[in-house]
Amino acid sequence: MNHASKKRKVLTVPNALSFFRLCLIPVFVWLYCVKHSYEWTGTLLMLSGLTDMVDGFIARKFDATSDVGKILDPIADKLTQGAMLFCLLTRFPLMWVPLALLIVKELFMGLTGLMVIRKTRQVFSALWHGKVATCLLYAMMILHVMWPGIPRRLSDASVGACVAMMLISVVLYGCHNIQILRGKAARRNLEQRTPPVDEMLGRCVADELDV
Repeated sequence: MNHASKKRKVLTVPNALSFFRLCLIPVFVWLYCVKHSYEWTGTLLMLSGLTDMVDGFIARKFDATSDVGKILDPIADKLTQGAMLFCLLTRFPLMWVPLALLIVKELFMGLTGLMVIRKTRQVFSALWHGKVATCLLYAMMILHVMWPGIPRRLSDASVGACVAMMLISVVLYGCHNIQILRGKAARRNLEQRTPPVDEMLGRCVADELDV
């Protein structure tokens, strides 16, 4: 199987793990909001985060990356994060800040990401700062799920650290996507301004004959 066929492949282990994470969302929402089973909710959230790391490792180790996976994986992540933040909002009012930032961040990244895909015909993987922001967000959510009576100061500090890293990530992602878009535009403008090689050679010959 050539590289292009692998990138278009849908049925892979990483993609199956991403789909599994999607299936976990209604389960932990029910456990947290209906059953108030915080230990089981935290366990499933940690399992979801673990499968996220495992599918990335498998994709890189066994060359199982695909364009579908690059789209499905972040969708599963963001839906999981959004659902859990919404659940936590019922007990911790400050959770509206990371939840609102997550929505704004994903709308911005989605729009600029689609523009990059249209220009480059490529789907880029997550960058390091996005992974750090995701790890901090999962750690903050698990802390609040497993410790319902967390002290206010500790809760505010963990939310603040998470929000700060999310802001840094969205700025860096925005700069990254804008640079890619500007790079393509610059190359296109250069190609439009620069005449073809045969035309340039023809001009040189004509100039020499005039002399």
